[in-house]
Amino acid sequence: MTDADLAAHLAETAGRLLLEVRASGLFSAKALGKAGDQTANQFLVHALREQRAEDGLLSEEMACDGARLTHSRVWIVDPVDGTREYGEARADWAVHVGLAVNGVPTIGAVALPGHEDGIVLRTDQPRAIPPAPEKLRMVVSRTRPAPQAVAVAEALGAELVPMGSAGAKAMAVILGQADIYLHAGGQYEWDSCAPAAVALAHGLHASRIDGAPLIYNQEDTYMPDLLICRHEHASTVLEALKG
Repeated sequence: MTDADLAAHLAETAGRLLLEVRASGLFSAKALGKAGDQTANQFLVHALREQRAEDGLLSEEMACDGARLTHSRVWIVDPVDGTREYGEARADWAVHVGLAVNGVPTIGAVALPGHEDGIVLRTDQPRAIPPAPEKLRMVVSRTRPAPQAVAVAEALGAELVPMGSAGAKAMAVILGQADIYLHAGGQYEWDSCAPAAVALAHGLHASRIDGAPLIYNQEDTYMPDLLICRHEHASTVLEALKG
């Protein structure tokens, strides 16, 4: 399989496993999140070590020994992005499988198993993005919207659209459910690597909120902010952030 085929296959399969774990009816919401995380993580880690043994690997649910820092190709995965939403049987959670090459988010797939169509968005199969409406929509955390995002939305006259996981929010821009995803509340590399790769492959803008490029496979995996939007809105959002 190509890297893109592998990423999509892994994300889709992990998503099916997660749905099976949830459908078992054996776990409370809190325990379900932990069981799902661990089940999906074991699958993804073992599969990647089997299929791409020469590459580095970083997962939210796996202790990092630093070995990945010696690799130019590093798989960065989030077995369940939006554990809370997954545990609550919501649709706005995701599975992230991304590949950073020399720090650049290059290949990726984001599965949305809770979506009615079980969508997998991938870097090698970009789809047409619906046109933006006259009143822009900014997708934000459903539990703790970042103050910067709220302020920018007010400056642009944009509607706030609350949603769960980072992957679901980023993919909402591609699916035409939102136009801007601005996050400033703290994330890690696994939260945005695959979504950023997919967004870039779809011709969207993806950067830090100061306009700096997203760089992955850093020793410190903390990546506090993210902007994903159409290119025609990027300069306006970045200017509003400066203000």
